[in-house]
Amino acid sequence: METCINLPRQVLVLNIGDELLDGLRENGHLVWLGEQLARRGLPITRSMVVRDKAEEIAATLAAAWGHYDLIVTTGGIGPTSDDKTRASMAAAMGVKLQHVPAAEVALRERFSLIGRTVSAADLSQCAVPAGGESLPNSRGTAPGVFFHQGRTALVMLPGPILELRPMFEAQVVPRLRTIGCACQGEAYVQVRTFGIGAVPLEEKVRPLLAPGMVLTFGTHTGVVDARIASGGSGATADDLCAVARKVRDVVGNDFVCTGHSCLATIVVEHLRSLEKTVALAESCTGGLLANAFTDVAGASRVFAGSAVCYSNDAKMNILGIPDSILAQHGAVSAECAAAMATAAAEKFGSDYALSVTGYAGPGGGTEADPVGTVYIGYASPTGVWSRRVHLPGDRVQVKLRAVNTALDLMRRQLNKYRVEDLLHGV
Repeated sequence: METCINLPRQVLVLNIGDELLDGLRENGHLVWLGEQLARRGLPITRSMVVRDKAEEIAATLAAAWGHYDLIVTTGGIGPTSDDKTRASMAAAMGVKLQHVPAAEVALRERFSLIGRTVSAADLSQCAVPAGGESLPNSRGTAPGVFFHQGRTALVMLPGPILELRPMFEAQVVPRLRTIGCACQGEAYVQVRTFGIGAVPLEEKVRPLLAPGMVLTFGTHTGVVDARIASGGSGATADDLCAVARKVRDVVGNDFVCTGHSCLATIVVEHLRSLEKTVALAESCTGGLLANAFTDVAGASRVFAGSAVCYSNDAKMNILGIPDSILAQHGAVSAECAAAMATAAAEKFGSDYALSVTGYAGPGGGTEADPVGTVYIGYASPTGVWSRRVHLPGDRVQVKLRAVNTALDLMRRQLNKYRVEDLLHGV
């Protein structure tokens, strides 16, 4: 693994769009760019959101120019009347917009494929501020812009997330590395954990660090990430990786991986190595667990299928859960979770199965099993288990945490019993 040691960089992210300030759309760009930039040694110094007003965009860019090493804008570079970022940037820099013939050729080819006629408004996307570079858009019509002058590099990205992300990774990162603004590798080593809180994790990790190393944490729906950077220690990539290995050893079963792989990816990789399959039965998570699996490329080799059985009738009619289990123990119970997992494995002919049933809230729950109580069932060639957990948060948080908890249960079981599972499965 290659890391880098860079001088501190000043980074501004400027998100443009009335819809962000009017609450019509969540600012997911800031979250995603924050992680991607930090991984390249460019943690965001400041972020701003401005409306689609040319004078406001121009004034913000003019005031920021020369004070930041990198400015990233999102949105406002399309063909409609409210897309004013290109012209505003040119005004801020005192340069003219310049037509890029290659961008026009690419635009006309794309429109020809979809049977659309190119208008004057569409062609406005093919202009860049003089001295700038047009960035190809593999998923849309609006090219991005890369402009580097003096200390500051400016990156202008489209608003649609499916266009922004591949453009950033394929077009922007290589250019930032070329001008020496971004790391050639990772700026830190990340250790991903599940089942241990940030405070106890820090108590284990802090003593392993050399003087000057920097330790930061990120927590999300049960996952806790420890990021270890060189800081002023002078540590090399090998030094940081050596610390990560020590962290893995002291964390034990709570260690998930080094890097950024999600729990679903880890489980899919386990199953692919075993050449085994998994099926699901979901109630309170409503298909989110299946979505987590199918988000992983290559999951089709291990994911057999899923049944979302929200009502008791669905549990009985689709999965064949005996009425006696539901009557005696209830739909939210260890017995029901185990039965759901067993039935899913049988229905889909899979080697393994996971099930989730619980009270996500805000209503429901009992004195014994209040809102936030979730039962997870797990079926394998070795046997069937169920686990009761109580998860904090609102309805959405409980559902997301339930998905990660189910995936982590399977990860741990595969780590512990994979040899036995193989023997029993023969």
